[in-house]
Amino acid sequence: MAADPATETFLAHRGLLFTVAYEILGSATDAEDVLQETWLRWSGVDLDTVRDQRAYLVQITTRQALGRLRTLGRRKESYIGNWLPEPLLTSPDVAEDVELADSVSMAMLLVLETLAPTERAVFVLREVFGLGYEEIAPAVDKSAAAVRQIAHRARAHVAARRPRGTVSAAETRDALEAFRRATATGDLQGLVDILAPDVVLLGDGGGIAQAVRSPIVGVDRVSRMMSSRLARIDASSLRPAQVNGYPALVLWRDGEVDTVIAVRIDDGLITGLYAVRNPEKLQHMEQETLLRR
Repeated sequence: MAADPATETFLAHRGLLFTVAYEILGSATDAEDVLQETWLRWSGVDLDTVRDQRAYLVQITTRQALGRLRTLGRRKESYIGNWLPEPLLTSPDVAEDVELADSVSMAMLLVLETLAPTERAVFVLREVFGLGYEEIAPAVDKSAAAVRQIAHRARAHVAARRPRGTVSAAETRDALEAFRRATATGDLQGLVDILAPDVVLLGDGGGIAQAVRSPIVGVDRVSRMMSSRLARIDASSLRPAQVNGYPALVLWRDGEVDTVIAVRIDDGLITGLYAVRNPEKLQHMEQETLLRR
């Protein structure tokens, strides 16, 4: 039996709505909850009164995500150790859309974390999904003129903090392979060669799994810590995967994902290492997540 028009429309845009919520929140689990809330509100709408159903759904999703983001902010205040975005196993087609891959990369999501909630929502809707200021305005309860100013401010903020230049998947893959090879062979100099002098290592164990609780900064400290940690594992258990649109490394233990290692690259060197170990954040590494623009 065919689905009703409201359900068909929601399902047709589900990938887009999830991506909007995920980019605003940095949490796939919370994004899924937002989609449930969006569906409940959408199912009660008189479709005859909706001129642009896609835009209307995005507005509902954005409103729900902003409310959830403020709750998430309070949770982060009591979070144990570093908070990192929830990694997603993504399909090759995400990597083929360079702008989408860049927008969901771990490096970019961490940059978005430095924006205020409304700035983050406006930046995502404008820069990633190309919505007009008039379309964004009702989603964030601002005038179109105010949205234009917020977008300008958010764009400048992100530009000052995002990775310098576009990094290709091949460049990321090469850097990760050099990193994996150096750690697998105990080649400390090889590891030093691929890390930037001011490289930063962040670990997220959420108080559940062991992880560094504060940033480790500098090539000497990071290289020694990573080489000592990874020297104790079987090199074959560290495998490449497509995470958040870019190549990453996944450490497996006893048939389960133990750690996801993503990187930020600037000028050919790794400037950021992000190791997610919190098991509550690894649930979306079991199957590919659909992301759409």
